Amino acid sequence: MLDHLFKAPHAIERWRSGVLGPHLDLFLRTISDLGYRPQTIKGWLLVLRDLQGWLECNGFGLSDLEESLLERFLDDRKRRRQREGKARTVVGVRAVYGLLDHLRQQGIVAKARSPIDRSPLALIRRRYDEYLRRTRGLSSATLSRYWPILKQFLVERFGNGPIRLCQLTPGDVSAFLLRHARSISPGSAKLMITVLRSFFRFLFQEGETKTDLSGAVPSIRTWWLAGLPKYLKPEDLQRVIDSCNDDLPVGRRDRALLLLIARLGLRASEVMALELDDIDWQEGVLAVRGKGGYHDRLPLPVDVGHALVAYLRQDRPPCGTRRVFLRTKAPRRGLGHPSTVSTIISRALDRAGLDPPLKGAHLLRHSLATGMLQGGASMTKIGQILRHRNPNTTEIYAKVDIDDLRSIARVWPTTGGAR
Repeated sequence: MLDHLFKAPHAIERWRSGVLGPHLDLFLRTISDLGYRPQTIKGWLLVLRDLQGWLECNGFGLSDLEESLLERFLDDRKRRRQREGKARTVVGVRAVYGLLDHLRQQGIVAKARSPIDRSPLALIRRRYDEYLRRTRGLSSATLSRYWPILKQFLVERFGNGPIRLCQLTPGDVSAFLLRHARSISPGSAKLMITVLRSFFRFLFQEGETKTDLSGAVPSIRTWWLAGLPKYLKPEDLQRVIDSCNDDLPVGRRDRALLLLIARLGLRASEVMALELDDIDWQEGVLAVRGKGGYHDRLPLPVDVGHALVAYLRQDRPPCGTRRVFLRTKAPRRGLGHPSTVSTIISRALDRAGLDPPLKGAHLLRHSLATGMLQGGASMTKIGQILRHRNPNTTEIYAKVDIDDLRSIARVWPTTGGAR
């Protein structure tokens, strides 16, 4: 890689002769594959040249590289540049920490040791997480949803004082729920109830409490299918898709992503996880890594296929990841989180001048199901497209045709039978 950046042999030799020299070519090739431009790479190299000289002058080797040492280098470099009328830049931070990450991935530098949190809250969390994994087989994603609720309960009950779990009472449970349950959605309230009951069973089984306080956690009444699905009308959905500028790489990417959800009802996590090998172009089939570890095969609509081809041929650069949808800026990696998909959809809604109460992939899933129902599709067909494992999950879409529901609704009786 140095051969492509520098023409003079003596300059290349000077770069390769230092303590960082044997590893620079692979590092530069790696960041080039991530989409960084040659000018950016040269800027990183200037910082690494300073780092190499600083390490050698101070008697440090590669084995000494760690965050604290890099901070010392950056501080020294900042003072020197200020004397020269310059300032510390983000480029310097990205260059040195990018190199450190690369050397750790290659096994050349030891990985950082994460400090162990020995606070009372952290110890409770580790014990509780292990209990949930052992007894219920919960995933890390589910555990991350449980802990904020539990942490809030413990902090409100004990404050900054010692956490004496044996002092918990039914009154603590009632007080916490009365403070919070009324101000959150029914779904969030049910999750709060589930977490508290699970935690109190854990405390009782571990001998932390003399009685099982899970019985003191009340139920929250919710009605099955009480709400209406939020959806877009077909013309509004088309406005959202058309808001993507086909003349720009980001517009072609977003259009393909939106069409996948709007035509096939994919979830945000499924779009994020989609890989190149999941598309069977000959058969016109898409393999989807679905919820709960299920794998499904869906037909690839023509307009979705055209949008994917336009994005893949014109805009998706060659890189190490097999993910279909990538960041548009370096480092070129797959989308980091399902929330990124929701952000793309939210921006498209803003461009289309729409402000629905629900913004995200499920809005487009609901729109697909509602459009199919209004077009005469059966509940079974809708459930198959949305890949519902339980047929009851699809029943909510039976309520979207309000006019037909009014025609079969009975008149509410009044006193004496008068209307």
